[in-house]
Amino acid sequence: MSRYVYDFQDGSRDLAALLGGKGANLAEMTRLGLPVPPGFTVTTDACRAFLATGEEPEGMSAEVSRHLSALEAATGRLLGQPDDPLLVSVRSGARFSMPGMMETVLDIGLNDASVLGLAKVSGSERFAWDSYRRLVQMYGSTVMGVDPARFDVVMNRLKEARAARDDLRLDAGDLAGLVEAYKRLILDETGRYFPQSPAQQLQRAVLAVFRSWNAERARLYRRRERIPDDLGTAVTVQRMVFGNLGPDSGSGVAFTRDPATGRPGLYGDYLSNAQGEDVVSGVRDAVPLAELERLDPRAYRRLRDHARTLERHYRDLCDIEFTIERGTLWMLQTRVGKRTAGAAFAIAAELVEEGLITADEGLARVGGDGLARLMFPRFDTTAAGTPLTRGVPASPGAAVGAAVFDSAEAVRRAASGERVVLVREETTPDDLPGMVAAQAVLTGRGGKTSHAAVVARGMGKVCVCGARDITVDAGARRFTTRAGTVVDEGTVVSVDGSSGDVYAGAVPLAASATMRYLETGEQRGSEVASVARALEHADAVRRLEVRANADTPEDAARARRFGARGIGLCRTEHMFLGERRRLVEDMILAPSGAARERALAALLPLQRRDFAGILEAMDTLPVTIRLLDPPLHEFLPDRTDLAVRVAAAQAAGDPAAPRDTELLAAVNRTHEANPMLGLRGVRLGLVVPGLVAMQVRAVAEAVVERVRAGGSPHAEIMVPLVGAVEELRLAREEVRRVLAEVSEETGVPVECPVGTMIELPRAALTAGRIAAEAEFFSFGTNDLTQTTWGFSRDDVEAAFFPAYLDKGVFAASPFETLDREGVGRLVRIAVEEGRAARPGLQTGVCGEHGGDPASIRFFHAVGVDYVSCSPFRVPVARLEAGRAALDGVDTGDTR
Repeated sequence: MSRYVYDFQDGSRDLAALLGGKGANLAEMTRLGLPVPPGFTVTTDACRAFLATGEEPEGMSAEVSRHLSALEAATGRLLGQPDDPLLVSVRSGARFSMPGMMETVLDIGLNDASVLGLAKVSGSERFAWDSYRRLVQMYGSTVMGVDPARFDVVMNRLKEARAARDDLRLDAGDLAGLVEAYKRLILDETGRYFPQSPAQQLQRAVLAVFRSWNAERARLYRRRERIPDDLGTAVTVQRMVFGNLGPDSGSGVAFTRDPATGRPGLYGDYLSNAQGEDVVSGVRDAVPLAELERLDPRAYRRLRDHARTLERHYRDLCDIEFTIERGTLWMLQTRVGKRTAGAAFAIAAELVEEGLITADEGLARVGGDGLARLMFPRFDTTAAGTPLTRGVPASPGAAVGAAVFDSAEAVRRAASGERVVLVREETTPDDLPGMVAAQAVLTGRGGKTSHAAVVARGMGKVCVCGARDITVDAGARRFTTRAGTVVDEGTVVSVDGSSGDVYAGAVPLAASATMRYLETGEQRGSEVASVARALEHADAVRRLEVRANADTPEDAARARRFGARGIGLCRTEHMFLGERRRLVEDMILAPSGAARERALAALLPLQRRDFAGILEAMDTLPVTIRLLDPPLHEFLPDRTDLAVRVAAAQAAGDPAAPRDTELLAAVNRTHEANPMLGLRGVRLGLVVPGLVAMQVRAVAEAVVERVRAGGSPHAEIMVPLVGAVEELRLAREEVRRVLAEVSEETGVPVECPVGTMIELPRAALTAGRIAAEAEFFSFGTNDLTQTTWGFSRDDVEAAFFPAYLDKGVFAASPFETLDREGVGRLVRIAVEEGRAARPGLQTGVCGEHGGDPASIRFFHAVGVDYVSCSPFRVPVARLEAGRAALDGVDTGDTR
C-alpha cells in the first residue's frame, strides 16, 4: 500500500520529488537541529492520485489522522480544542519553487469556540480575532471559491469607518465584527456556512491545495518556467507559530546574500506584529532586516547563525522564511534562493573562491539565458535626467514601455505588439499574466522579498518595488508622484531595475559592462570578472566547438572577438540583396546562355571580395560557405505589385516598361505554390548552368588572394538542401572541377572540403549513403524542423503556436528549442549512420538551435562536433557547451 504522509523527522532534502521543496527542506532543517515547528508532509504521490481521479486516495485520510495525533501528542494540544487549541498551517510545496502560485491556509483549527480559548491562553483578544479573520478569509477564498477582492472590500470599508491606515489600527471588537462579516459574505456567495469542524477544515484545505496545482496562474507559471505539469504538489501541515502576538513578535524573509547583486550578508525584510503572508503581500511596508538587530538583537543573532549554517550546508544562496513568537525564533522554510543573472555569476564565483563548491559546480550554476540578459543594454544615465521616482531595485535591467495598471490591459496591449510596464500598488499571484506580458513591473509597496520581486527575478523581468513616493490609483489608471506629477495610462516610462530609478519617457541605452568586456576584453567590475571566469572555465572543459553564422566581414570579426572558432554558416544569398538584386534578376531573365554568363561574370568579383573579407577576419579558422539557397521569389519583385504596375501602364494607354514586362513573365514562369519546397538549394545549382561554378570560383580565388597576402585561409564549401546522394555527387564533381581549374590557373593549390547540410528528413534517414560523398555534415535545424513537422515557419508561429503553447502541445516552440523526440532523433540517426560510413565525419549545427541552451546540451550528448549561431549568441553557446560537459554536476537549480 502506498505511503502518503511523512513526518518532518522522517524526510530529507533528497526526497524533494516526493515531499516537494518545502517539505524536503523543512525535514532537512529538522535534521540539522534548527528550530522548526513540528509537522508532516502529504506527498506529491497523493496529489497526483487525487488529480487523476478527483477522489482522495485510499488510505490517505487515515495516515493524516495518525500523523495529526502524533503532532497533538508532541505539542500537548488538540486541533480545535476549546481551551488551548492546536492550530496548523496548510501550505503547498512543489518540487520546484512556484512563489505565490498555489494556495496557503493559516490558522486552521479556529472556530467560534476555540477563538475564545486562544484569546484566553494568549492573553490577547485582538490576536485571537485577528488570527480567526485570517483563517476565514483564506479558507473562504482558497477552499470555498469566494473572490479574494470581496474580502478586501469588506476590510477597506471597516478601515475607512475607523479612519485606520492599516489593519493594526483595528481593535479586537473590530476584528470580531469582521469575522462575522466575512462569514456572512461566504454564506451569501456560496450558500454554505464556514465550517466549524477543525477536521473538516484540515481535510478540505489539503484537497484545495492539491487542486491549486491546476489553477490557471500555476499552469501559466509552469509554462513560463518549463516546469512539467505532471509533478504535482506536496502539502505541509505544520504547527502554527504566531508573529502577530504583539510588538515582540513578527515575521520576515531573509536571504543569505543579496539576491539582486550577490553581495554577501543577511538581506531581507521584517514586519513586526505580522504573519508571514503580510510580508510578501505588501499589505504593510516591511523594514529592512537590519532593523531587526535593533528591535530584537538576540533573535537577529540566532537568525544570522542559522543562515550561515544553511548556506554552508546547501552551499548556495538560501532564501529563509521565519517567525518570531514573543522573542522565540522559528524557521518556517528554506530553499535555494532565486537570484538575478548578475547575482548568479557573482555568487558562483565567490563560492568557488570560498572553497564551498568546485569550479565545475560554479559553472553548472550559471546559465546562458542569464549571460544573455547581462549582455542587454543598460540605460545611459547621463542622458536620463531627474527620476520620477525611486524604489527598491528588485530585479535588474533596463525596460521602456507604456504604463498600464492592471494585468488584463498589459496582456491586451502586449498582444498587439506594444511594450508595457505593469504598475501596481502591490502584485498578487493573479497578476502573473500581466507580469509575463510586461517589460517591467513597478510597485508602490514591497521590497526585495515581495511577490513582485521574487517572481520578477525568477522570470528575468525588470522590477522596481516599494516606490513609496508614488500613489497608485488603479481605478483612475494613473499614478501620482509626491512632487505632483501625474502619469496616466499609456504614458511611456523607463524602469531601471539596477538602480531603482524610474524616468519619464524613453531613456537612451548604452552597452552593458558585460558587452563591453566581450567587445573589447576590458574587465571592470565584479560582474564582468565573474562572467570572464565562467567563460574561461567553460572554454577549458567543453568538447563542443562554437562557431558563428556570419555573412559579412564585420559580423565575422565581431564573432571572433566573442570567442567563435570559425564560421559555421556563411549564407551567400544574403550577399545578393540590396543593389546587387538587379544582377540576380539579370541572371534569371537571361534569354541565352551567353547572357547568363555575362550576369554571372558581373557577380563573380563581388562574391570574391565578400569571401576574401570574411576569410581575412577568420584567418586560420574554418569558414563554411553555403552555396546559394534562396527560393527564387525572394530575388524577384512581388508578383501582385508587378502585375498591378503593368496593368496600370496598359490601362493608361502607355506600354509598360519593358523590364517590368520581362520581370512579370519571369515571375509567372518561376512562380511556385510553395517556394520553400521548390527550386532552391542544390536543385537551383543543378538547374541553372554556371551558378555553382561562379560561386566556387569566387571562393577559390578569394583563398588564393589570402594565401598570396600571407594569410592562412580555411574555406569549406557546403551544398544545401540535399535529399539524395546523387544530387551531392553531381554538385561535388562541379566543385572539384572548378577548384582544380583555379589551382592550375594560379599555381596555388586550393583544397576546400565539400560537405552538405542535413535539413531534410530523407537526408537524415539516408545519411550513411550521403556520407560517401560528404566530408562533413551541418544540420540546418530550421529547415529540418519545418520539413519534419510540416510547418511553414513564416506562417505558423503567429497563426497557432500561441494556442499550442497554451494547450501544452509544446513546452517551447520547436523553432527555439529542438524537438528531441522527432527532429532530435533524426539528428542522432544521421550522426551515427554518417560516422559508421565515414569514420571521423565532422558534424555541426548551423540552425537557430545552435545558440539555444537546452538544444546545445542535446547536441553535446549526441556527439555533434560544433554548434554555430549568431555572433551575439556565441558567448552563450560557449558557456552552455561547457555546462553540457559537466553531466551530473550539482546545478543548484533555482526554478
